[in-house]
Amino acid sequence: MTRSRALITGAGAKDGIGFACARLLAEAGFAVALSATTDRVLDRANELNAAGHTASGHIGDLTLTEDVDHLLSELGSVNILVNNAGMGTKAKPALEKRLTEIANDEWDHELSVSLKTAFLVTKAFLPAMLSAGYGRIVNVASVTGPYVSSPGSSAYSAAKAGMVGLTHALALEVASNGVTVNAVAPGWIQTGASTPSELSAALNTPCGRAGRPEEVGAAVVFLASPAASYINGAVLVVDGGNILQERK
Repeated sequence: MTRSRALITGAGAKDGIGFACARLLAEAGFAVALSATTDRVLDRANELNAAGHTASGHIGDLTLTEDVDHLLSELGSVNILVNNAGMGTKAKPALEKRLTEIANDEWDHELSVSLKTAFLVTKAFLPAMLSAGYGRIVNVASVTGPYVSSPGSSAYSAAKAGMVGLTHALALEVASNGVTVNAVAPGWIQTGASTPSELSAALNTPCGRAGRPEEVGAAVVFLASPAASYINGAVLVVDGGNILQERK
C-alpha cells in the first residue's frame, strides 16, 4: 500500500471544510476519495480531476454499516482518513434545542452523524493501516464541546467532545503500529452553513474575522503528513485564539 491515498468524509459542500481538506491534500500530491450523502460530491471530485488531480466521489450514509462496507469495497484501503462528516449543513443545520426539549431520536441522530460516522469509518479502514504499519487519522472535532459551549448545543457538544475522547483512546491503541490519530478543533469558520449570528460572533475573535475552510485544511494536511510522525493524540485548535479570551 502506497502512502498516497486519502479519504475525506463529509466533503460534498463546495465551501465546506471537508472539500477544503480534499483540495489541499490533492494539491499536496495525494489521490483523494471524497464521501458525502448526496451526488454533489461527484461534482467536487470532477472539479479536482479537472484541475489535474486524482479524485473520486462516493455517495453514502456513513451512519449505516452497509454503506460504510460499500465504501470500503470501492476503495479497498487508504493511508489517510479525515473524519469530517457531521452535523450542520445549510440544508440541515445542527440541532439547537435545550436538553429537556430534545426528543430521543433527535439526540440519537445528532450523535450518529458526527460520532458514529467517525467510529464506523475508522473501524472499517483502520485494519489495513495497522497491517501496513502506517496511517494517519485526523478527526474534525470543534472547540464546541471539548472547550466551550452554548445553550442549546448539548447534542453537538457531546458529539464533538466524544470525537476528542475517541482520538485520545485510539491514539494509544495504534501508535505502536505506525498509525497516528489526531484531531483539529475549528472555531468560527465561514462556510455555506454559517448563520448570520455565527458570522457576527466571529468578528469578536482576536483576528476580527471568521476563519476560512482552507485554514482548517492546512492543519489537517500537516497532521496527515509524514512530518507529523511524532504528533499523536493531539487536538489542534484552529480558532484565531478565540478560546483564550476571558472577555469577548
